[in-house]
Amino acid sequence: MSTLSPWLLRPLQVLGLAWTLPNTALGLLAGAVALAGGARVRASARDLALVFDGVPWGPGGALTLGNVILNTGHDLCTRCVTYARHAGLSDDAPILLADHERAHVFQYMVLGPLFLPLYFAFGGIGVRNRFERAADRYALSGQGWWPWPRP
Repeated sequence: MSTLSPWLLRPLQVLGLAWTLPNTALGLLAGAVALAGGARVRASARDLALVFDGVPWGPGGALTLGNVILNTGHDLCTRCVTYARHAGLSDDAPILLADHERAHVFQYMVLGPLFLPLYFAFGGIGVRNRFERAADRYALSGQGWWPWPRP
């Protein structure tokens, strides 16, 4: 998204925010429950999201729902391994969780309500899911958050 000129980028971001609003509403609901359990919320302009840190449930890591990131850790500046490395398929360097989740925010803003059905149609959480591989690619290189290769 950052390669577009600002006069085009901002309107597209506003459209993306509106398009993924149903997903963001789910994230806000989960975030409200997390706040009751002791989580903290902050706005992240870089991630185009509200980030809930210290979410008191889940296996660890983060979950993105629209423009909301639910993070079980202290903050998103945590290093983690890619899905491919976790599966023993690569020796990728550790990535920043924030970069991985930001890629999912971008994906949501393009696909809106279609994101979750497509995400689960492509396998859900795991290395085989093209959405996760694209998010890892973006976290490794700063490019390639879109889950389908360009011709």
